Amino acid sequence: MKKEKQKNINQSGFTLIEIMVVVVIIGLLATFILPSVVGQQDVAFQKGAQAKISQYSSQLALYKLDNFTYPNTLQAMVTNPGGKKNWRQLLPKIDKDPWDNEYQYKFPGDNNPSSFDLWSFGADGAKGGEGFNADIGNWDDSQK
Repeated sequence: MKKEKQKNINQSGFTLIEIMVVVVIIGLLATFILPSVVGQQDVAFQKGAQAKISQYSSQLALYKLDNFTYPNTLQAMVTNPGGKKNWRQLLPKIDKDPWDNEYQYKFPGDNNPSSFDLWSFGADGAKGGEGFNADIGNWDDSQK
């Protein structure tokens, strides 16, 4: 008789109904929370690209102060393009955008011929687009 009581006491665990209730609760939480969390990565990527464009724009302004003109390429802020007496390294390297594409740079710019255009093609990596695929640049959105 003692062996039967010990056997019943040692058997513990979850019932099938308890496990099913937990699975349903997890499913409901995932249904409501997951969509709001997943969309945040795209927003974070856009804000990261905007911040990097702002940083590079500031560095390009410093380059112009030193050399009296904007560079022909972004790489000129990392390595001396040659013939620049007042050149100094402004960046250790040029990062890629959050979607692992190169930032685009043009001087003189199409949006402002006396300045430069600096942009990322966005999530799709192609010119134009809407939403998360839209280009992100240093120009005013109403001009493009």
